[in-house]
Amino acid sequence: MTPAPSLLPDVLPTERLTATGRPSGAVRNNFRRIHNARNMANIVSVWVQSFGLIALSCWVTTQWPWSALIVWPVTFLLMGRVFALYAILGHEAAHRLLFSNKRWNDLVGGWAVAYPGFVPLAAYRRGHMAHHRDEFGPNEPDLNLYENYPITRASLWRKLRRDALGLSGWKNLRGLLNAFRSPTARPFALRILTAQIAVAAVMVAIGGWGRWWLWPLFWLAPWMTVWRVLNRLRAIAEHGGLMRSEDRRLTTHVVRQSLTARFWIVPFNTGWHLAHHVDAGVPFQDLPRLHRELVGAGWVTTGIEYPNYRALWRALASAPETDRTPSVD
Repeated sequence: MTPAPSLLPDVLPTERLTATGRPSGAVRNNFRRIHNARNMANIVSVWVQSFGLIALSCWVTTQWPWSALIVWPVTFLLMGRVFALYAILGHEAAHRLLFSNKRWNDLVGGWAVAYPGFVPLAAYRRGHMAHHRDEFGPNEPDLNLYENYPITRASLWRKLRRDALGLSGWKNLRGLLNAFRSPTARPFALRILTAQIAVAAVMVAIGGWGRWWLWPLFWLAPWMTVWRVLNRLRAIAEHGGLMRSEDRRLTTHVVRQSLTARFWIVPFNTGWHLAHHVDAGVPFQDLPRLHRELVGAGWVTTGIEYPNYRALWRALASAPETDRTPSVD
């Protein structure tokens, strides 16, 4: 699935871009400005889209009890999508791009978005930096999510079915629970536990003790199911079927962005993922601008861009079904 050499013109460096595509000199400084006020507003917007959604659903189902048959399933799906918001802002905090003050970046980024989203910020940062240093390399922490593609359509459906049924989520939850046994991992697990107690308390405040089930059914369960599906679809769309290389065009896919995709799986501009891997120090607000810079230089061509995520997922699930070649699960 790697692009043909003819689609990868050797046009760098330029006056504005280095040989790897990273902006150079003063140009890079312009791309690297951290948006403190906007990110605080983004955090508040995520709280509104999660706790506000729960509050709205509680109010609607109280006013019109018959609506629960529609409202709660829709809420369940949307709460799964909410974890994409928490995860991407936590990802910004891991790169120390959420706030320019490093202490506040880690404090607010941890307690306001990462820990409520079940992400141990410091541990995630260490693994994620290994991912950026050498995609598909020996220390790649996410290789199990996108190696061995393309796979068969049946194999992809089996993976997504396990995600949707909570089997993949249980593996993640079990890992967090086992962390309490480790002296080194326990502090991360305790932060997540404290954050989850706070989330549960907010939900009790919203719905009352009579709706004690809000946290397990509309926070934990969507994280274990809907979010696992969305996370896999995003991860394989970022790197599935590619290879280890210093040329980021061979490690990271380019997909044309749509409003639907940006709503469900790639919020906060994370869909401009090649630009992010070209320069991981660029805040998400400026990734589309960096992408346009790469296109303008002729380094990113239309030949390596997928028209939408559906086309890319079809390619990722295009391996032939044969009796002699077992599906990779």
